[in-house]
Amino acid sequence: MKKVVKFGGSSLANAEQFRKVKEIITADPARVYVVPSAPGKRSSNDEKVTDLLYKSYELSEKGESIDEILGVIKARYDEIIEGLGLDVSLDEEFEIIKTNYSNKAGVAYAASRGEYLNGVLLAKYLGFPFIDAADVICFNEDDSFNAEKTDAKLQTKLREFDKAVIPGFYGSNSDGFIRTFSRGGSDITGSIVAGAINANIYENWTDVSGFMIADPRIVKNPASIKAITYRELRELSYMGATVLHEDAIFPVRKQGIPINIRNTNCPTDEGTLIVENTCRPSEYIITGIAGKKGFVAINIEKDMMNSEIGFGRKVLEAFEKYGISFEHTPSGIDTFSVLVHQPEFEGREQEVLSELHRSVNPDSVELQTDLALIAVVGRGMRSNHGVAASIFVALAKQGINIRMIDQGSSELNIIFGVKNSDYENAIKAVYDVFITNPSDLLKF
Repeated sequence: MKKVVKFGGSSLANAEQFRKVKEIITADPARVYVVPSAPGKRSSNDEKVTDLLYKSYELSEKGESIDEILGVIKARYDEIIEGLGLDVSLDEEFEIIKTNYSNKAGVAYAASRGEYLNGVLLAKYLGFPFIDAADVICFNEDDSFNAEKTDAKLQTKLREFDKAVIPGFYGSNSDGFIRTFSRGGSDITGSIVAGAINANIYENWTDVSGFMIADPRIVKNPASIKAITYRELRELSYMGATVLHEDAIFPVRKQGIPINIRNTNCPTDEGTLIVENTCRPSEYIITGIAGKKGFVAINIEKDMMNSEIGFGRKVLEAFEKYGISFEHTPSGIDTFSVLVHQPEFEGREQEVLSELHRSVNPDSVELQTDLALIAVVGRGMRSNHGVAASIFVALAKQGINIRMIDQGSSELNIIFGVKNSDYENAIKAVYDVFITNPSDLLKF
């Protein structure tokens, strides 16, 4: 059995956390390939090393001195070195960083050094070989990820080592320039490594014991999710659930490799298992609730639009022309609505509205602003009657008006829109009826 284990920034923030990580790895001989993030916050008022690196490069670009901020970053690593009693110095590495800054290595290079240096230290501490991600994670010239080339390089390289540390978040293009995934991209690296070796499982260690059914900042002590499918997770991640980077699913999904979200600070907790499919029944009818604020609905009305061929395409082209992507497009016989991010739309609203009038000649166009979208997701929804009715009654009891409803043909989720100001209460109402007091569910 082979496991790929990824540790997040909070799991590697200081020497004490490094020791916890080593205990976890040595406790299971199957944990052979390790993907570290950069050091995260040690306390709520601390700064992440990656954020400090971004700031350092910004100063360098302005021609200002970076000695002080690089000194702060180096002190973070020296604290880890001293705390673990490692016989290693990063003096030369920081001199290389300063030289590369002067040579305009780029902001991606700067951001990647957090993972790189943490990888060097973790490999030394574990006694594992170190593999620079720049040698095995490949990007194209347009900064997109090259999966085929990466798989080939990783498979060849990892055949040389039974164990290894491969830093997360970054790689390089064919010209040798460092490129990165989006923030949180170490999750993606771990998934890529797991896929390349066809691992038995990909363990993603963080500071929470898996996914919660709802945001704990909104619902106090929400129940945890023991098992969730890739499809359910995609829905929840897209709507704001952030324990795992949403793109981390793809490299393992095609091979059916499970992902296990675990807690570095509570290693005996089982966490959440993410799988392609499962015959395990859901503990509750729903698997999770997630959402986002800050949407606007552009409601277009036109008599007989349903008989006008190409109407929907023309509407969406008006948004595409001005670089605005849409979230949902609920429609009726003579109405067509497009939901987009409000901050993105506000800067181009008059141009888009003018384009809509030119292209589809609507009877009217109305804007519904300050909307929040909430997704109720669960594979158990397919086999239970009255899920939507129970949601609507729960919201009505709290005096919350539903502004939009959308349900996919998979019956895996129901998405509804409410006012931004009703967002938190709406999530609490849905959680209460399905989790806290399921006896209140409507019976059919």
